[in-house]
Amino acid sequence: MKITSAEFVKSAGNKAQYAPDGLPEVAFAGRSNSGKSSLINALSGRKRLAKSSTSPGRTQLIQFFILNREISFADLPGYGYAKVPTAVKASWRPMIETYLKERENLHLVVLVADIRRDIQEEERLLIDWLTLYEHPVLLALSKIDKLSGNQRYVRLQSLRGSFNSLPAENILPYSAQTGEGIDQIWFRLMNYLRKG
Repeated sequence: MKITSAEFVKSAGNKAQYAPDGLPEVAFAGRSNSGKSSLINALSGRKRLAKSSTSPGRTQLIQFFILNREISFADLPGYGYAKVPTAVKASWRPMIETYLKERENLHLVVLVADIRRDIQEEERLLIDWLTLYEHPVLLALSKIDKLSGNQRYVRLQSLRGSFNSLPAENILPYSAQTGEGIDQIWFRLMNYLRKG
């Protein structure tokens, strides 16, 4: 997809602060430092649309973006990072659950995970929870540039074989650094966004 405009809209900590819900929306979830912000930047063709950091736990509110004035992206706080204060982490779960349950224009959740790491129990629980609420999930496997071609193949086959609830075409590897796999992710996103 050709991106002609991409802009940050606002941050939100509760429903009253959400961006307007008139556009179809894709939410990005994942562990801290999994590559969510880098994927949003790669999909938007902008280097600094979403603030990525080598310090995990930076995103602490839901960040809303609009692309081409026709698609909304929501970057959810990362989870699983121990150095984030306990009180802050405790506030994330209800914030994210409320968003995922009640956001009417949400069409797809992209769960970002590092291809080099095994999928953790909390990620599997999130997929199960999203499936329960009938939210389609795309598992985007980041950082494939860190592996050889053979290592990628082995990891991808292993991960695709470990999920019964996700179709194989919804488990996609990519590299935000090289751009490999970004077009395939856009193709799947657009399939869900067009379904309305």
